[in-house]
Amino acid sequence: MPGRVQSWFKVRFFTGVFVTLPVVLTAWVFWLFYASVDGFIAPFYEHLLGRHLPGLGFLTAVLIIFWVGIFATNVVGRRILQWGERVIRYIPLVRRVYPTVKDFVDAFSPHRRSGFREFVVVEHPREGVYAYGFLTGDVRVEGTKPDALLSIYVPTNHLYLGDIILVPRDAVLPTGLSVEDGIRIILSAGTAAPSRLPHDGSGGLGAAAT
Repeated sequence: MPGRVQSWFKVRFFTGVFVTLPVVLTAWVFWLFYASVDGFIAPFYEHLLGRHLPGLGFLTAVLIIFWVGIFATNVVGRRILQWGERVIRYIPLVRRVYPTVKDFVDAFSPHRRSGFREFVVVEHPREGVYAYGFLTGDVRVEGTKPDALLSIYVPTNHLYLGDIILVPRDAVLPTGLSVEDGIRIILSAGTAAPSRLPHDGSGGLGAAAT
């Protein structure tokens, strides 16, 4: 009887842990972000107003990001930002870091013109073994058959490190899943993947890969 009680308690306890842990971690990450941003801007308001107003610094940061987004989506704003990027690329040290960070962030942008185009499956690293990957572009390589290849990024260390492989178009299997779904599958170690691929609605590789 004590063994059955212990087993019953253990199952319920660990079920509770796995249910609450994602919520707690998500709340913790957002709290760290909130506290960092608010703590950075709040002293300015405290000096200006003479008292501390919790959340005002964070609200200001959100509004600034929002207005930067509006600025960046019009013609004049884009040209000014492009000019600013060219200036940054002439700054020593910064010019080596900024392009890499920008390209990485652009890969996840919902309005990206480059970066991750589709979430796919490829045969890698050997015959009979398949891996998830992200279609990043196409390239022509003289001397290969066929010479038109697709560039696929295959994560090997969670999401941030991986292999870049070049494969023929017919070696790439579409999943019918969005890039965001693909990222979720990679970060969950495959546990968030559907039980059947291609997912409903898949119509082959998209026009972006052509």
